[in-house]
Amino acid sequence: MSDATFAAAASEHPSANDAVAEVVGEILQSIGPAADLVVIFATGEHAEALPDVVRTVRTLLNPRVLVGATAVSVVGGAREIEGRAGLTLWAARFGTDIEPIRLEAFRSPQGELLVAGGGVIGRNEGTLLLLADPFTFPATEVLDHLGETAPGVTIIGGFASAGQMAGQNVLILDDERFRDGAVGVWLPPSVRVSSVVSQGCRPIGQPLTVTRGEGNVINELAGASALTRLMSQLEALGEEEKELVQAGLHVGIVVDEHQMDFGAGDFLVRGVIGADRDAGSVVIGDQIQIGTTVQFHVRDARTADEDLRLLLDGRSAAGVLLFTCNGRGLHLFGEPHHDATVVADSCGTDAIAGMFCAGEFGPVGGQTFVHGFTASMALFS
Repeated sequence: MSDATFAAAASEHPSANDAVAEVVGEILQSIGPAADLVVIFATGEHAEALPDVVRTVRTLLNPRVLVGATAVSVVGGAREIEGRAGLTLWAARFGTDIEPIRLEAFRSPQGELLVAGGGVIGRNEGTLLLLADPFTFPATEVLDHLGETAPGVTIIGGFASAGQMAGQNVLILDDERFRDGAVGVWLPPSVRVSSVVSQGCRPIGQPLTVTRGEGNVINELAGASALTRLMSQLEALGEEEKELVQAGLHVGIVVDEHQMDFGAGDFLVRGVIGADRDAGSVVIGDQIQIGTTVQFHVRDARTADEDLRLLLDGRSAAGVLLFTCNGRGLHLFGEPHHDATVVADSCGTDAIAGMFCAGEFGPVGGQTFVHGFTASMALFS
């Protein structure tokens, strides 16, 4: 047995029994049994066989905590397994206590959000790795709630993506399987984890202050019609950037207004979903407050690649959990294994596992949000 603290293994075998035998064997060779944490990511092809997969992992690896989820595609090492059966395991030995977490959200008769779950709600430190069902777990509201009740907890993870409706995704927590809510694991501060959230966008034009708006509608930017400001900035763009705008326009919302300058990682990126020419307003995919600084953004494969490499520059890790959007991969980059390869090369490890998500969780500007088209990562020192 080696001295490795982290290990990952992946299998593309269509048989779940053969796949789990393959990945468990690799983990045993790397770090042996009795890992503190094991994470399973499985494509929908293996969903029905997950009881047997879990039983095998629990018996042979005997982890203190086991969590997992089903996804449309999975990551293992520098590989992204898309459009076919895939099973990946990630194992870690921390040498400290960690806590399994089960979270459910309910509405009171008065409409108030009630969150039930493990002790993470009362904690104010450490890291929560969170896997959730997109159809039954109101992540945006829950993350806001945790931001108030446990502001010191860093939350990283994503939505399961194998299912197309409620009840089709599977979440794993130790010996139990759920088809709703969220599962996860709380790691104490002694487990050194850092987060990276690559939103894959670059700004165009200049930052502007929202001077009138309501809800997700921006009526005025810097005292003029929002649409007038936007068209003025678009007219000043080069032909290449104008083409990117045609493919999709985004807006970056500054999270920390105390900064003097804004760069990569300072904006929460949301889509521009419409405009009203008569009112001169722009509609975005999030709530906006008057006085907020925003800047329009564009996204393409080159920008997503550059942003990911920039954020990982100078970083190293012994293990990585990667939650990448199901709109990335081959769909965005036109080539296989992009995010996994960049992470492996930049961080200097192949102990990488993860899944393609229907929404990713990660902090921007010290607050945790639900993202889209993002690569959100937990880097373990």
